[in-house]
Amino acid sequence: MDAPPLKEYLIRHVLPRVRMPAQYLGGEWNMVRKDPREGRGRLCLAFPDAYTIGLSHHGLQLLYALMNARDDWYCERAFAPLLDVEQALRSADLPLFSLETFTPLNEFDVVGFSLQYELAYGNVLNMLDLGRIPLHAADRTMRHPLVVAGGPCGQNPEPLAPFIDVFILGDGEISLPEVCGRWKQRQDQLGSPAGGRAGRQQRAEAVEELAAQSPYVYAPRFYQPQYRDGRLAGYCRSSDRVPEVIQPAVVADLDAVPLPTRPVVPFVESVHDRIAIEIMRGCPWTCRFCQSTVIKRPFRVRSVATIVNAAWETYRQTGFNEISLLSLSSSDYPHFEALVTELQRIFRPLGVNISVPSLRVNAQLRTLARLIGNDRRSGLTLAPEVACDDMREQIRKKIKNEDLYEGCRVAFENQYERVKLYFMCGLPGERPEDLEGIVHMAETIARIGKQQRGRFPQVTASVSNFVPKPHTPFQWNAMQRREYFQESHAYLRRQRRLRCVRIQCHSVETSLLEGLLSRGDRRMAEVIELVWRRGGRMDSWSEHFCPSRWWHAVADTRLDIERILHQAYPIDRPLPWDLIGVRPGREFLEREQARAAEQLALRAERPLTHPLT
Repeated sequence: MDAPPLKEYLIRHVLPRVRMPAQYLGGEWNMVRKDPREGRGRLCLAFPDAYTIGLSHHGLQLLYALMNARDDWYCERAFAPLLDVEQALRSADLPLFSLETFTPLNEFDVVGFSLQYELAYGNVLNMLDLGRIPLHAADRTMRHPLVVAGGPCGQNPEPLAPFIDVFILGDGEISLPEVCGRWKQRQDQLGSPAGGRAGRQQRAEAVEELAAQSPYVYAPRFYQPQYRDGRLAGYCRSSDRVPEVIQPAVVADLDAVPLPTRPVVPFVESVHDRIAIEIMRGCPWTCRFCQSTVIKRPFRVRSVATIVNAAWETYRQTGFNEISLLSLSSSDYPHFEALVTELQRIFRPLGVNISVPSLRVNAQLRTLARLIGNDRRSGLTLAPEVACDDMREQIRKKIKNEDLYEGCRVAFENQYERVKLYFMCGLPGERPEDLEGIVHMAETIARIGKQQRGRFPQVTASVSNFVPKPHTPFQWNAMQRREYFQESHAYLRRQRRLRCVRIQCHSVETSLLEGLLSRGDRRMAEVIELVWRRGGRMDSWSEHFCPSRWWHAVADTRLDIERILHQAYPIDRPLPWDLIGVRPGREFLEREQARAAEQLALRAERPLTHPLT
């Protein structure tokens, strides 16, 4: 069924029977329209989550604008269908399609997945299958699209290695156009691609050429994992042409990369209905638990003029009434006060709000609420991560409580009504005092609010379960067990005294699976495929998440959870993600791990003053 009849059939027979059909229609404001018959290369950005989440992702909007700014490519979009639409497509034997031209995914030259969250891996397989692309890379020929993947979860590509042709590491503004261009050139050279065994051989040669030309491209088929005693012992390269270690692509001058000023505006409400402006990339700090501060190096910023001009043009093209300043730590932007002052001067008369969702607790926080203002009685979101000073030394989170408390005091003076605090539990060396400190800090802020406003504000302590992520100094550490997290959550709730303070603890089962998927090697792929074949879809949504399905698949594949999650990795042994290079290098991470261990030993000398239970 070609594109126009497919669209007509969907509109007449499928979309009237599904929830929120506008997610599958395309035609939104600022959607790019090109004639696909003009001989361009065609790329489909495939986001493995729902439309309402994917369209809010800044990276997708950026790459969509970047590739469509080129005359030689037409970039389209596809999102993971919700279960009702998937069932309708399968019942009618219809393929998953792009929103721009209703083209099936298998008819594109390149299909690119953005890997933002481990529990969306099942959606990747589902989109490939619905798009009529062979699930395993080894089964594809040159007649099939090149399947690429990037994003933060690509920092350990091994769990998805059998399903992806190439992973692109680093900044997509450089890497994606080059990979697409080289693949299209190879397609044109071949003319009529072969099928069957000859076609698979053609594809293997083309992928090898791509990996040999690009230092930031990882082609898993040329790296065979070797195991010893149940652990990874290293990789054997089947081609000397591919690099030993893949180095990320880096945009040196962030200011020279255009921001997307005509983002697609959805017809339905999305999770972030606002203008998103990336003001800087990377982070000047080196918190030991944070993967992003390592993989996004070096630290780069955009100028105030570039940001303000992009915000104004985006406002003209969208009409959104909120501007969100994106970065890992926006208050560390070197010209933060000048930027916010200028944005307020231009946009406040228009009723446009300025939001800063990623704030560091520093001296800047003391003036932030007064600087931004609060016409909408909104809340302040902060990430102290831990509450005790010696634990901050352990994780290298250099903040001060007086800055935090004074920042909240100024916020309450400026009519802020809520404060949300992000913490972690299960960090190496955690003690009951660290858990008690979380509740103490939240209740102290609540009392400050009572002093300033005459009534208690709402204070939420959101507590996540620590996962030792790849490419961090804690990557060798073990993750705490299920029982520890459950007891810790119960302990936190028992310590609470003020009703205005809420303790929100993340799902233990979700966190354990995040750890399994982010720390596993290529053997995890069998688990992912088994979960998908047994119905695993949209596992990042609580209403669809079925932990038992995952744990049964782990048991059926005889995967050793104990080794992956709950035993420390020997520092002298290879890690599944060692193929992926990072700017500081493994030596830096080893040094930081050693320093953390020394500090942990000093902490252990302090006597415990309270039992956990």
